[in-house]
Amino acid sequence: MGDITYLPLQNGDWAYLAAFQDVHTKYVVGWQVLSSMPEESVVTALRRALLSRKPAAGLIVHSDRGSQYCGNGYRPLLVRFPVR
Repeated sequence: MGDITYLPLQNGDWAYLAAFQDVHTKYVVGWQVLSSMPEESVVTALRRALLSRKPAAGLIVHSDRGSQYCGNGYRPLLVRFPVR
C-alpha cells in the first residue's frame, strides 16, 4: 500500500514521506522523503520496495488516485514489474 504523509518540521516547513507498506508484515518496504511531493518521490519509494522485496507475479499495489500515482514515471514502473 502506498501513501504520502505530511511531516511538520521544527522550523515550520513540511517534509513529505512517500512510503510503501507490506500489508501482510506491516513493514515499510520502500520510502522517500522530500521537501515537496513530486511524482519522483513515489517512483523512488516504489522502486526501493520492489527491489528490496522482489515480489512474486500477481502482487497488488494499492494507493489513492493522487496525481503522483497516475504519472508517466509511476505507471510504466508497474508494467515493468509483475504487479496488478
